[in-house]
Amino acid sequence: CRAVPPQDSETARWFAEEVQPHENLLRAYLRRKFPALEDVDDVVQESYLKVVRARIEGKLHSARGFLFTAARNTALDVFRRRRTNPQTDLVEDAQLRVLEEGPGVAETVSRSQDLAILAEAIESLPPRCRQVLKLRKIYGLSHREIATQLGISERTVNVQVGLGVRRCADFLQARGYAVPVRPTREDA
Repeated sequence: CRAVPPQDSETARWFAEEVQPHENLLRAYLRRKFPALEDVDDVVQESYLKVVRARIEGKLHSARGFLFTAARNTALDVFRRRRTNPQTDLVEDAQLRVLEEGPGVAETVSRSQDLAILAEAIESLPPRCRQVLKLRKIYGLSHREIATQLGISERTVNVQVGLGVRRCADFLQARGYAVPVRPTREDA
């Protein structure tokens, strides 16, 4: 399902240059964040409509940021209408809070994109490593609590947390994010 560009030539040009290039990424984002969403095409089209309306009304500052926010909100509305809870994780909830409480559009979009790339980094981890890292860094459980809950040793928890943090840092660096360098044991 491809977007039907707006009829006026200036808006159509803008749409083709500023909005449509994000379609594949938007679809991937929706499938990843809302795996139970059956109407991805409808959500994408509704999001396009909201972006064009916002531009016409002069309320648009960032086409990409607005597009992804509109898509997320539209997907959440679909689930609300179905009275089904969407499958979201703590990172998605954090994105919602950032977008609702953030100081400015540019900073909000930037934070949202940073959280999205961090979520991708965490999701790219092997299942056990991801599970341990989330329990430690997101839910704040101690190494002992994680070990008990998962039936593994505290040493394994320690190794998995360290591995997860390093892999996330590598993931972020590979995408151009500056990651603070921590001294190694040899440096200390």
